[in-house]
Amino acid sequence: MKHQRSFVLALLSVLLFGSLASVSAQAAEKRLGLVVGNANYSSGALPTPANDAGLIAQTLQAAGFDVVGVRDLDQDSLRRTFRDFIAKVSAAGPDTVALIYLSGYGLQLEGENYFVPTDANIARDANVSSEALRLSDYTKPLAALGIKANIVVLDGARANPFAKSGPPLAGGLALVEPDPGTLIAFNAAPGTVAQNEAGPYSSYAQALAEMMREGGLPVTELFNRVRLRANEITKGAQVPWNASKLQAPFYFFDRAPDAPPPQVSPEQTSSIRSKPIRDLDARDAYLAALDRDNLQDYENFLVAYPNDPMARRVRAIVAARREAVTWRRSRSIDTPPAYWSYLRRYPRGFHADDARRRLAYLSTAFEPPPRFEIISYDCRRRRRKR
Repeated sequence: MKHQRSFVLALLSVLLFGSLASVSAQAAEKRLGLVVGNANYSSGALPTPANDAGLIAQTLQAAGFDVVGVRDLDQDSLRRTFRDFIAKVSAAGPDTVALIYLSGYGLQLEGENYFVPTDANIARDANVSSEALRLSDYTKPLAALGIKANIVVLDGARANPFAKSGPPLAGGLALVEPDPGTLIAFNAAPGTVAQNEAGPYSSYAQALAEMMREGGLPVTELFNRVRLRANEITKGAQVPWNASKLQAPFYFFDRAPDAPPPQVSPEQTSSIRSKPIRDLDARDAYLAALDRDNLQDYENFLVAYPNDPMARRVRAIVAARREAVTWRRSRSIDTPPAYWSYLRRYPRGFHADDARRRLAYLSTAFEPPPRFEIISYDCRRRRRKR
């Protein structure tokens, strides 16, 4: 095949059949899954979450997971389901892998992510914390159990019908730092939303199920490939995101002994990944930037191929990521100078209303004084006086 050695095949080769092996090698390892598909919202039904949840639950069961699969949960049922799942994981012991997949509406507010139950009535921003579930309230206790691996997948970055009065909510999901032993994945990069899809499945759920069934694929690599696959299915419109602090290796399926060899060896793939963006042709450079998913390589792509058809999308990725990082740092510092600094840089930014909410909470004026300590948002987080 003409492009057998290309970056595309190195990262997107799918060996679905003949690569599935028995999970008996992990017989001592307990695998527990919670899959939620919220579709029938009082504000209007979503076309794919119920099917997406069924697809992911079926794939997890094939991988040896004991799956709790539920749909269309109201607030009380959703909270109880989370509590029961955490108790089940706690009782399973330290050699446990827990995976949570949530499909429906996700929201962000003041740097926190929320999952919306079907009966939520969110007329304005003040309703979010009481009507939706703050995910960190459940993911942090799960991480504190010290099990082998926690995997949290939020397929919920969608344009939403909530908070139509008052200051608007920032779109998409908030950039977050995973807890130790945890991998977090979103269907769309922080601060962005996935396109509306008629179904029967979302592009992200299709890509996730497809890659989960590839034998011998480390879980972090799997989610990197999900990003590439979903981007391919949506013709560049959707860029999933993931971040990992997993410490123990984990594979959904072992690679079968009789599986055909990879079309591109790990050594070749490593060699491709180590190449500078400028040394790859435009298409492979774009895929390399997606695979590496960091600001530096996206910017390197724009320097090398400023007029490429995909450059416009990459500029949008860079802008969203820069602002997401800036807001995350401001929220982490959580002082008036941090929010004034964010507003000075992004006076009409996606998180401008979040910054004003925090300033109001801190009983501080929206307008800064003539002199204040401006946050420098480089990697060293230096500060300077103005």
